[in-house]
This record gives sequence, structure tokens and C-alpha cells, in this order.
Amino acid sequence: MVQKYGGTSVGDADRIRAVAEHVARTRRAGHDVVVVVSAMGRTTDDLIRLAGEVSSSPSPREYDMLVSVGERITAPLVCMALGDFGVPAVSFTGSQAGIITTPEHSRAKIIEVRGDRVREALAEGKVAVVAGFQGVSTERNVTTLGRGASDTTAVALAAALGASMCEIYTDVTGVFSADPRVVPNAKRLARVSFDEMLEISATGGRVLMLRSVEFARRHHVTLHVRSSFTWEPGTIVTEEDPTMEQAVVTAVTHDISEAKITVAGVVDRPGVAGRLFRALATKSINVDMIVQNISSHGTTDISFTLPRLDLKTGVEVCNELANELGASGVSSDDAIGRVSVIGAGMKTHPGVTAAMFETLAREDINIEMISTSTIRISCVVREEDVERAVRSLHDAFELG
Repeated sequence: MVQKYGGTSVGDADRIRAVAEHVARTRRAGHDVVVVVSAMGRTTDDLIRLAGEVSSSPSPREYDMLVSVGERITAPLVCMALGDFGVPAVSFTGSQAGIITTPEHSRAKIIEVRGDRVREALAEGKVAVVAGFQGVSTERNVTTLGRGASDTTAVALAAALGASMCEIYTDVTGVFSADPRVVPNAKRLARVSFDEMLEISATGGRVLMLRSVEFARRHHVTLHVRSSFTWEPGTIVTEEDPTMEQAVVTAVTHDISEAKITVAGVVDRPGVAGRLFRALATKSINVDMIVQNISSHGTTDISFTLPRLDLKTGVEVCNELANELGASGVSSDDAIGRVSVIGAGMKTHPGVTAAMFETLAREDINIEMISTSTIRISCVVREEDVERAVRSLHDAFELG
């Protein structure tokens, strides 16, 4: 069994001892255990702040060397605590655990998990404690996988080792029908399909990192999201059960971390959109929702959303291309939010779209953009309307 513990779960010495006690209990139940740990509390944030204080543009290689330290502190501390419970344990960095990545710093992708030393530790009856969020590149440099990527480390190890379960321990008791801070009567979901969890993660649900869910679905790794503060059963994320009727709507999510750019008066001819979005892609900007208006007098408007952190760069790219695209202007808006309803049952139940739009209309909430998949409907609204929209949709679909 692979168990991953997030930063709040190992936030101080008492929490580390509690984690060690739980790992020891799991081992006494007959499981071989691999533990993946995050940095303690806000250690990574503190390291990032230090980097900014000493350098205005730190080397990507040295930046990764620095921010990978937090997890490497936690891993041996957990091993020491396990020793006090009579459990032999050995700690590994990402590279020692055989996590091989692409060369990109701060956003590397896992391409292979060798795991030989981890297997040897398990064969010797030890618990293997692995520093999450990091690996070693094909160029033999320390790399990090992006914020929150200890989840991905855990799932990758579970897939490579053939684990029966990958437990993700965090500070919440599972995946909820909405953010409980916004919707007090949101309920914990006992079971969610991989497809639903992908949509929840992609649209603002911050319990699991999107890449970890993609990895779990691809390699058929069952996830169990639970709390390290209560140890109660949480949410199982697994394959969709074809024998069971799926809920029409499972969850309502929201995201206020995006902004919108509109490129107005673009010449309506083949290749224009491709040129625009290729230029954004070369700047590593992930575009989400896209709306292109119907052509009028040979021109059209293209609007799209992107992370707010990338707004400045996105506007610069669009302005640089404005003349080439024949655009009459570029405008931006960072006061938007996205609200989504998600459910596997939407594939076979008509009327969800109408119910969502009618609910927002009753609340006098204007919809600015719409995007759909087979199990998701997303709307862009004003940021100040987001929480009201979430609560009204949660009530309308009787999710509480």
C-alpha cells in the first residue's frame, strides 16, 4: 500500500508522530507500506520566498535544488518517528527512489519509475519513505514536478510497485459535492469515478492534483482520499461501475484563478486561430475556455480564459500578433470566475443544461462564456457572483 501525507499532515513533530503511528498500525495489519511525504507546513513557500530575496531571476536548476529540500527533511523525520514505534524504515529522495523525469525544471513529467531500491527495502521488511514532488532528469539534474505533485509521486510509485491502493492523506475527509467553505451542507462523496474526479480537479476542486488523477486512470490505480486528522474512511476514486446508475450531478465546483482575454475584429480566415494559440502555447500558457463569435463583415472576436498568473504574458502575445491577425483591439478581464456542474449521469439525462441556466437566471447571474464536455457544464460569470452561483446550483440539484 502507498500512503501519501500532505504538508498539513506532517506540519510539526506531533503530526509526524501521529503519521508514524498510523503507518505502524497499517504495517501491523499485514501491508507492505511505501510512504510519500510533502514538505512540512509552509516550508516550500518559505524556500520560494528566500529564493526571491536573494535573486530576481534564480537559475531554474538551483531553484529546483532548493525547493526539493523540504520533502527531504520530512522523509528522515518520519523514519526516525517510525523507529520509536519499532518499525524499521529507510528514507529516499526522488532520485534514490528511481523517479526519472523529463529535463524541464519546476514542471518536469515522470517518464519512468525504476524503484529498485524501494523494492529492496520492502523485501527487507522495511517501510520505504520517499520524498515527494521530485525526481532526477535524464540529464541527471534534480527536478521538481510542480506544486502539489507529491500526489503524482505517490500514484506513480503505486503503479510501478503494483500497489493494491494509493491512499492520499490530507486535511479534509474526502471529496465533497462542493467546497464546504462555500456550501456548509456539502456532503462527502463515498465514491467518484476517474472521469468525474478529472473534471472536479480541472475546474477548481483542489483535493487532488489533476496530473495525479490522469496517472491513476491511465494505470488503473485506485485512490482513497482521506483525512490524517480523523483517519475515517474518505472518498474512493476508481473506475466507473457500469452496473450502477450514475448520479446525474455529483458536484458543483468553482475557480476564481482565471482571467479572460478578448481579441476583437480578427480577420475570419483559416489559420488565424491556430497562429494565435500556437503563439500562446510557445509561452507555456494553458488556455481553457474558447469562444469565437459568428463572422460579421469578414471579422470575428475570439475570447478565451487562461490562468491569471499568465494574464500579462497572454496580453503581450496577443498585442504582438494584433496587426498580423488584423485585430482591432485586445482587452482583458481579471474579475471573472468559473462555475461548473459535474456528473457521469449527465451523459444519459437531458435537461441539466437548462436547469443550470434557469437557476443562474433566477439569481440574476449573467453567463459570459459556456463550455461543456459529456459530463461537465462550465459557465464564466462575474467573480462576485461565484459563491452565490455555487450555493444556488448545489441546492437546485439537491446535492446537500
